[in-house]
Amino acid sequence: MLDSKQLIEITGISRATLNNYVAQGILPHPVIKTPTGPGSRATRLGYFDEDAVQIIERVQELKKEGLTMAEIAARLGNRSQQSSADVGASSPATAVDVASPVSLPGPQGVLANLSLEPSIENFPGPAYMVNNNLELIWWNDEARQSFFGFEDDLPGELESRNLLKLLFRTPVAGDPEHMRELLRPHLAAGKKRLSQQALIRSYSALSADQLSVLKELYEQVEPLGKDPMVHFPAILPASMGHSGEPLICDLYVCFYREGILFTHSPVELDNDFLLDFLRKRNHVIHELLKKRKPYLTPVTVMVADVQNSTRICSELPAEEYFELINNIWQESEPIYRKYYGTHGKHAGDGMVYYFFPQPDCDYRLNAIQCALELCKMMRRLTLAWQSRKGWFSDLYLNIGLNEGQEWFGSYHAGGHVEFTVLGETINYASRISDFARHGSVWATKSMLNQIPVDDRRNINFGITRRTHNDETMFVTDTYANLGSLLHDDQTGNCKFDDVKMLPITEVRAFGN
Repeated sequence: MLDSKQLIEITGISRATLNNYVAQGILPHPVIKTPTGPGSRATRLGYFDEDAVQIIERVQELKKEGLTMAEIAARLGNRSQQSSADVGASSPATAVDVASPVSLPGPQGVLANLSLEPSIENFPGPAYMVNNNLELIWWNDEARQSFFGFEDDLPGELESRNLLKLLFRTPVAGDPEHMRELLRPHLAAGKKRLSQQALIRSYSALSADQLSVLKELYEQVEPLGKDPMVHFPAILPASMGHSGEPLICDLYVCFYREGILFTHSPVELDNDFLLDFLRKRNHVIHELLKKRKPYLTPVTVMVADVQNSTRICSELPAEEYFELINNIWQESEPIYRKYYGTHGKHAGDGMVYYFFPQPDCDYRLNAIQCALELCKMMRRLTLAWQSRKGWFSDLYLNIGLNEGQEWFGSYHAGGHVEFTVLGETINYASRISDFARHGSVWATKSMLNQIPVDDRRNINFGITRRTHNDETMFVTDTYANLGSLLHDDQTGNCKFDDVKMLPITEVRAFGN
């Protein structure tokens, strides 16, 4: 047999022409194999029977006689049928060597729609990204229409975009064997981040038969390793494509901190061009985050603001003030990352972060633990800067926490991307942060009430009350309306007018 590169060299046709002959049925679909010879960079190549040379020569003769390509295709007959057994759809995954250099060939065949500066919008096949709960946060039109079978856009509610739930409603759901082959690579990818208990809990709305299939396959598949990109050979059934024929694909699974990208690439020749793009990990994830679809999701919002920043700014030289604020941000970043916080924005010396549901931990507890660790960080910075400057100023980060179900999306201008939550959740968190004093952490009653009782018992929260002797006492497990707690310098501030009746509490510690 001849591989595609050899066939091109012998006949002198271009890659695009070869792909065109396959698409029109003049040549059969190639047999897809992993090259065994030395020096090949392609993970998979198409192989043709040697009589393909004579077929191409015959095409060239008919073109000289003045026949159109449609007439030539009709005369030579449809040679595109190929048994799926030749491809091996259930072959194990192959890790892609992302460190090895790959030359960038020009656009070719089915990849011709990838420009010399490709983007995620023109991937050659169905492509979609999920978060760590396997919920879709980005997809292209090919995935929406031919893969998931939606005429209109997917639902806005994040819980309605659970990947495995959507796979069970695809056109192959009625074919058990095809359905299993479709689920295997997705479960192998999900197993890297989801325990079986978390998986079953996320998909409890499925039928008993569907859950049984998930459990069985989850136990069978091996979790993917530490490779940032993994390859599966795959066949998409005719019902999932526009051509009415099975689509032979390479499925590339790329792992990022923010989620997992699945890219189906139709295989006609080699995929070096697409692979080169996928290897540009920072560029790809930046593009994905810019294009991430807005969705409705439960979220905890944290607003943290430096107290008395104006006074501190007046006491320090400008360069030292910038150094201090950058010091706070840099020390904060690993703490936010530890508790799965998503950066919203830095407004002046304040910060906004979002905490979303996670497969193996409570996102509301993540936000609380993150806030308390930030308080410890600020105490360390206070000592360091007091020692350095010989001053007595304390550094405080006042924190407000609130939870709700809101739309999450992004604004972007040029290369800058800013993520934001719409609705009252962030507004209330901001007001609570304004109310907080001396580096305290305050949260809404509605947020704590949604934390399971056993977990809530580990949170030390309450309200400081004054006794008849004008002494103060911290009363645990209690709340108060924000308006009743306003300090003398806050009572006339109109920014609190709309939240005076909001029940809140101070969070002081977590754990025993």
